[in-house]
Amino acid sequence: MKKLKMGMIGGGLGSFIGAIHRNAALLDNCIDLVCGSFSSDFQNSLETGENLYLEKNRVYKTYDEMISKESSKSEDQRMDIVSIVTPNHLHYDPAIKSLDNGFPVIIDKPLTFDSNQAKKLVEKVNQTKLPFAVTHTYTGYPMIKEAKNIIKSGKLGTIRKVAVEYPQGWLTTSLENTDNKQASWRTDPSKSGKAGSMGDIGTHAANMVEYITGKKIIKLFAKVNTVVEGRLLEDDGNVLISLEDNIEGNLMTSQIATGEENDLKVRVWGELGGIEWKHSKPNTLIHKLNGKPNQILRAGVDNSYLSEFALSHCRTPSGHPEGFIEAFANIYRNFSYAVNNYKNSIEHDPIFDFPTVEDGYRGMKFIDAVIESSKSSKWINV
Repeated sequence: MKKLKMGMIGGGLGSFIGAIHRNAALLDNCIDLVCGSFSSDFQNSLETGENLYLEKNRVYKTYDEMISKESSKSEDQRMDIVSIVTPNHLHYDPAIKSLDNGFPVIIDKPLTFDSNQAKKLVEKVNQTKLPFAVTHTYTGYPMIKEAKNIIKSGKLGTIRKVAVEYPQGWLTTSLENTDNKQASWRTDPSKSGKAGSMGDIGTHAANMVEYITGKKIIKLFAKVNTVVEGRLLEDDGNVLISLEDNIEGNLMTSQIATGEENDLKVRVWGELGGIEWKHSKPNTLIHKLNGKPNQILRAGVDNSYLSEFALSHCRTPSGHPEGFIEAFANIYRNFSYAVNNYKNSIEHDPIFDFPTVEDGYRGMKFIDAVIESSKSSKWINV
């Protein structure tokens, strides 16, 4: 195993998600940040690089320059992977160019600006065979791994129904009309794409359902709303979802749920029982049993009743909180394993899984179907 050298595109001073990605990437000592093009404002990039103790000549004006100059370096000096943490409309081009130059990519969600770009990116990944990860962060939590294992092992019996909700309240007012950069680009269709809340957090909710059940959403019926007057993209919505094997469910997202933070919640019911997980209590998974008391399962390296799948993603003893950074770090760590295995022609261990380009593409098709269904008031195939 080799410690990987990472280049970052986006994530300059003033960004929210860039620091999250960097902290997660460095947590397991599998990755070093060695270069970056952090902002379209070169002065911002230079200041970001200085704050991160990078060599000045490895802070680049553009991502084109970064990819070109890093490609020309010797293998022991150049970056090994590229992390892309830009707004949605700036995902596709640097991802394609990184892959064309032989660099595996880890990218923020949603995958691209639209599904046409996403399809081309899938084709490029299939052509190059390079590792590619999408940071659907919540799949990195140990108790989500345990939920997936419980369902896969048949402990819930035949799955009957799912429900997932992701309420936020941060866009309850016209925050985009202030100097808030996050609100500004996320509500701008020229940067965010055709969806607001459904693209930003709805893709997380849809990915969560498909990940833990192992079943794909095949069709949906949606109604989305723009609640805040003057907003250009929807900020609230409800979706009926039909999954494979006749599993029916509900999906809700809202960014105008006043007082809410980021309380993603998922529930799955089968003939023998159910599971429930909430982001506000990420170390707890409730396993509901028919005719018996609920079981409270807890994350922790010392909780030997957990599956190996979950334990391999735990970091601390029970009772010591693990959270968002650690879930993010699990994706970066697992991706780094995949890159090393690729370089050494070793088969990757599926226990160290991560969301792939195919998962990202499904997220884009989910967005398409939601917006089309809401406009037409019809069931739409995903």
